Amino acid sequence: MNHSGNIGQNIDQDAVLRARTMLLGSDRLDPAEELEAYRILAEVSPAAYLPKLVGALLSYGSGASYGHDRERKLALRAEALDTARRIDVDHPRRTEVFAEALEYYGLALIQSGRRAEGRAAYEEMAAVGRDGFERGQVKHPAYGSGRLAVVLAEEGRHGEAADLLPQGDRTHRDFFFWSVVEKAAELEAAGRREEAVEVFTDLVDDTREDRRWNLLVWELVHRSRMLDAAGRHGEAGADRREALSVLTWLAGPDAPERQSGLHSWWSVLYGLSARAVEPDGSPDAPMPAFGNSLLHWSWDMRTAYFDGIPALEAETARLSAAGRLTELVTAHHRLTVRSTLMWTGRTHLFEEPLRPLFDEEVALARRAAEGLPRALTDRATFLLAAGRYEEARADFAEVVGPLDGAERTPIVTAT
Repeated sequence: MNHSGNIGQNIDQDAVLRARTMLLGSDRLDPAEELEAYRILAEVSPAAYLPKLVGALLSYGSGASYGHDRERKLALRAEALDTARRIDVDHPRRTEVFAEALEYYGLALIQSGRRAEGRAAYEEMAAVGRDGFERGQVKHPAYGSGRLAVVLAEEGRHGEAADLLPQGDRTHRDFFFWSVVEKAAELEAAGRREEAVEVFTDLVDDTREDRRWNLLVWELVHRSRMLDAAGRHGEAGADRREALSVLTWLAGPDAPERQSGLHSWWSVLYGLSARAVEPDGSPDAPMPAFGNSLLHWSWDMRTAYFDGIPALEAETARLSAAGRLTELVTAHHRLTVRSTLMWTGRTHLFEEPLRPLFDEEVALARRAAEGLPRALTDRATFLLAAGRYEEARADFAEVVGPLDGAERTPIVTAT
């Protein structure tokens, strides 16, 4: 039944009274009863209850009853969106509620295999955010643009994604890291390398000032790769030397208390190395928005990316049996990145399954006599994330020794 039309004239006062009584009662309402109460009251007091009805519809559609029923979930979220459209344009919460309804509707569309329609919902979401900013309902013109930026990045439209993303806000330190990494990643993917370095340098400076030493090592390593790709090999070498200096200190007797809980921060920076070995995305074959939190990846793309791990394992076995070392090094790196990202968030469990992959990558690079600096650097950053400071320092010292001051031998080639 469609409840989104104007049926106020058909609701009697007894129904309204019952709805108010249910919501004011001390007993916890059944979600279906609560939803029906909001439907009734939204017809007689739209300013007060339309936003609440939207929230109830979204919550009900995501609950245990319909969480795995995609068609029913989509119908409830479509009703939530229709309801949000009825909120007066000057209502102070309109932008917030409308954008949330569009976000959940877009998610449901993508989960139903309707990616183009999901992207259209996110395009409208970004437009709603811009309009809400002009009306003073939200504080930033990029409000509501995040989902669209991710989808565009997954489809290879990196320049558009970069332009949608705001500059980082230092007032929220953790958010600052994620927003800067995402922005810099899309700028670099779009070929705007100098802009990317400039944006990322703000993060490195902030981390150095904040004395987050593990994070500083990872960021310096990543910036050295960005600088190499931009042809600024001397500056890249300086970053590697600083990273080695910090890592040597961390591995020594005078180091500060060891930091933990930053596994996902390392993995998102490490995951960016996959751009050099994975195809770029397209609307028909999206790829990850490398540099973005896995929590924000689109459901269809994320599922396909991780479902591809068994095929990559089979490919590495085939290439190994055939002795095709150069191709094997690339395939194994793809496998290691995907496996690492799959284990993101499982902070205390990731070392055991991932260590053999990083060790094998180094061994393969030594046999192939190529890619060793990258493989050692990757393993060093992994070992630092795992709390193996001395081993991490030994790996990275082997990298910096040959490359220190050498402007013609970058860690990675331009991506």
